Amino acid sequence: MPPRDAFLVRLDPAVLVALRRWADDDLRSVNAQIEFLLRRCLREAGRIGGAEGEEKPPRRGRPPRG
Repeated sequence: MPPRDAFLVRLDPAVLVALRRWADDDLRSVNAQIEFLLRRCLREAGRIGGAEGEEKPPRRGRPPRG
């Protein structure tokens, strides 16, 4: 597994409480819950593919972002 990057996230306290509750229900850490939710949203938006979260190649006709 490639190394992971760390960064600070500032959240509304009510959002953090809800995330903790949800993570506890799913038997995950808050960090794992956030990553799970982000990956699911990214897949649904077509930003990443597959279960591992590899980036999808750019669609034809669109210049790559730079």
